[in-house]
Amino acid sequence: MGNCFCGLGGGKKKKELLQCKKDLLAFADKENCGPIFVRLAWHDSGTYDQRISDFPQRGGANGAIMHEPEMGMGANNGLRKAITYLKPLKEKYPTISWADLIQLASACGIEAMGGPKINMRYGRVDVAGPQDCVGPKSRAGFAGNAGLPDAKPPYGCGASTAAQHLRNVFTKKMGFTDQEIVALSGAHTIGRAFKDRSGTCPFGYSDNGASKYTKSSCVARKDGKAGVGMPGGAAWTKNWLAFDNAYFKDYKANDGDLLWFETDKALHTDPGFQPFFQKYAEDEKAFFADYALAHKKLSELGSKFEGEITL
Repeated sequence: MGNCFCGLGGGKKKKELLQCKKDLLAFADKENCGPIFVRLAWHDSGTYDQRISDFPQRGGANGAIMHEPEMGMGANNGLRKAITYLKPLKEKYPTISWADLIQLASACGIEAMGGPKINMRYGRVDVAGPQDCVGPKSRAGFAGNAGLPDAKPPYGCGASTAAQHLRNVFTKKMGFTDQEIVALSGAHTIGRAFKDRSGTCPFGYSDNGASKYTKSSCVARKDGKAGVGMPGGAAWTKNWLAFDNAYFKDYKANDGDLLWFETDKALHTDPGFQPFFQKYAEDEKAFFADYALAHKKLSELGSKFEGEITL
């Protein structure tokens, strides 16, 4: 696809990005789809391998997830819906690359749900097509899904513990610190898991498949308004459409109707992770500040920039 900003002045680029951001904030708020935008962007970035230097083989935030070789990975089940949401905006703003649009949607999703405004860089170059997608078994030490994280054992990296798995994925492969891993994990304050997608919980689509806090009658938004988008699945927090620090305070030990995997438990039991988990439980402002920095870093992994713009 190449650089989609060729021939455009910096002022026009920024104007289109700002207008697209306005549209995305409104859409995410109306459709309550912020969580799936975040998941889409994370899984585009999550193929990144710092041990590989060449673009696009190194993976990362390059728009490859919209192509079938990556979208077809098991870890990406359910994400076609997010691409469907974004296609009208891609048509409206054709000069914005898919890589930028996916990351912009994620930042807007966080902001629309009451989270921090993330100062993002734009100007990402898209992969040329499906031929530039990374293979599911292309990451050394990982059995599949290009090294995307697993919620439950057995872990594809062969780790014997959840903490080791998190560090294999986020530190060894992607270059994050323990503090950044905990901050990023705090995004589980939003969103849900589905039997029909990850298969990590027994709860599926619709009110019939919903858990206690994911029915259409539930109030999950930060502003207290009605609406959950599509009911169903199970969540890590009661108010899973509100971006706050509830993930660090209201976990399953305090409420058996919430999700809590071994990878979540590791964050408050592993000695390297636990101090940051406790810090964010006590200080939402500190969580927001650290999360914004880690999210920005994640959004730039593996990207190739041309004509950079900051929003």
